[in-house]
Amino acid sequence: MVTELFKFSLVGTLGFVVDAGSLQLLVSLAGINPYASRLFSYLLAATTTWWLNRRFTFTACDEACWKGQWLRYLVVNAAGGGVNYGVYALCLFLSEFVRQHLYLGVAAGSLVGLAVNFTASRYLVFQVRKA
Repeated sequence: MVTELFKFSLVGTLGFVVDAGSLQLLVSLAGINPYASRLFSYLLAATTTWWLNRRFTFTACDEACWKGQWLRYLVVNAAGGGVNYGVYALCLFLSEFVRQHLYLGVAAGSLVGLAVNFTASRYLVFQVRKA
């Protein structure tokens, strides 16, 4: 389980880069407000991390029904995603510094949601099916 948590954290780090990078692009280049932009950037990052966790972290998971697995991943990680977004929004609300450096809010939200998302992913999405 320690190895899985380490790999999950590495994948999450890449997810953070996708999340923060796409957020910044949506805000800076497309002019979309940072609250709405975060919803899109989070979905892109969640899809990225699902695919990488499926291939890299939980290699013993069932290979069948990837569409159902992706939907299950999004649903069971919604709790962690809600916590993640709540912390992000709270940081933006409370800190002008975070509003100037959006990646700090993304980082705070990502760290808080890690434990919820790892547990949900390991036991509800990528569990090994026993014959």
